Amino acid sequence: MILRNKSIRYTLLFASFMFIQLVVLRLANQSGRGYLPEAQQERVYLFIQIAAILGFLAHAMLRSFTGTQRLCKPMAAVMMALLSTGAGIMLFCSPASLFYLIVTGSVVLLLGFVGGAVYERLALSVNDQRYTGLCIGIGYAVAVALQFFLQLQWMIVPILAIFLLISFVSLLILLLRDDHIRTAGSSISEKAASARSTLVFSVVITCALLIFTSYYNSYIHHLQIASGYTDYNVYSLPRLLMIPTVILFGFLGDVKGGKFLPVCTLCVAAIALLNTALLGQNTYLLNMCLYYISLTAVIAYYHLTFLRFAERTKHPALWACMGRVLDSVIVILSFGLRISTQSQVVVLIINIAALAAAIIAMALSGVLDLSAPISGKAGTEADADPFPAIQKSYGITPSELKVLRELVQTDDKQEVIASRLNISVSTLRHHITSLYKKTGVQTRLALSNLVNAQK
Repeated sequence: MILRNKSIRYTLLFASFMFIQLVVLRLANQSGRGYLPEAQQERVYLFIQIAAILGFLAHAMLRSFTGTQRLCKPMAAVMMALLSTGAGIMLFCSPASLFYLIVTGSVVLLLGFVGGAVYERLALSVNDQRYTGLCIGIGYAVAVALQFFLQLQWMIVPILAIFLLISFVSLLILLLRDDHIRTAGSSISEKAASARSTLVFSVVITCALLIFTSYYNSYIHHLQIASGYTDYNVYSLPRLLMIPTVILFGFLGDVKGGKFLPVCTLCVAAIALLNTALLGQNTYLLNMCLYYISLTAVIAYYHLTFLRFAERTKHPALWACMGRVLDSVIVILSFGLRISTQSQVVVLIINIAALAAAIIAMALSGVLDLSAPISGKAGTEADADPFPAIQKSYGITPSELKVLRELVQTDDKQEVIASRLNISVSTLRHHITSLYKKTGVQTRLALSNLVNAQK
């Protein structure tokens, strides 16, 4: 069956969620039109971003209090049912009502919760998936293409509803599927602690790049006014450049563990900035193209960066969606600073400052040193994994290896581990007894010491 291929499953999972997210957020942006005064209409966008952040954080909090998927899977199914119902209401009802506003807030909150589950599933599958970047890139590209032609170009509601339904069904099946993914430890290990500083730098770099793209869009708007253009539509044809760009940067995310992705993202942003500074208002269309290319590069960067680091942290559900959360945070920040009212010179200065901050953070974190080991890998031997050596030395079976990873990498009780591996406690204890016999040790701590000695 085609869904047995992990790459296809993860691509379809991400494509389904992104298509739902793009359509729902586009519908949400229309909320209040004809009902709210025009002066208050722009606040709807702020309301949407806050609701999305709360949804992501709600899922992260739930996962921090539950050590298994036993509660989270039914919760995800309920949220998916409510989300699909709300999306249907938004699709077929008029936005000019208070009811539509209430539904919008609820749906975006649910979207964030479901998105948190999607990001966590992808993050905990990274180590078992060779082409993570390409899966993310193709999934995002498919979602953008479908949304552009079904909603932005033609807005054929019946066909859009059918694709939404297919996406919801696919997402539900894939989220509830048991992939026997490896989970992160319940306490921060030495490996996770070493990645903590990298995560901090990743947050700084992501924020700086998002500020750049946000203000760069405003700067293009200034150029559009100065150039005498009457049409300014961020959903125009240049948006289609996101499709090849996200696939390309997804591919770069797989090359050498993503070593070249930050540098390439930075180069694209620098080219965009140089174009505005040197050519300015005479290249409005080129600026729009560069905007979408740089925006897509940043999106690919923060998705892959946090997905790869999330499983190494104490709270993978939180860090997996951190890039998306920061995206909404920067939107709120830009709204609060009223960038559209700033002068062209001020916006350009902020663009330069944001890009400079990204360069400094990249330099300090070492990602600009392409000769160094891949960022985020702990220790000097970045690719070292002691478990295959242990398995080969002691004749450990694949099932026993899964148990060994859980015993060494987590502090969870046997009942929690058994539930996560979808086996009975008695089966788990049988594997543990076998591990003790094969390795010649008698305690869990001794097993950990044995594995650590292989590093």
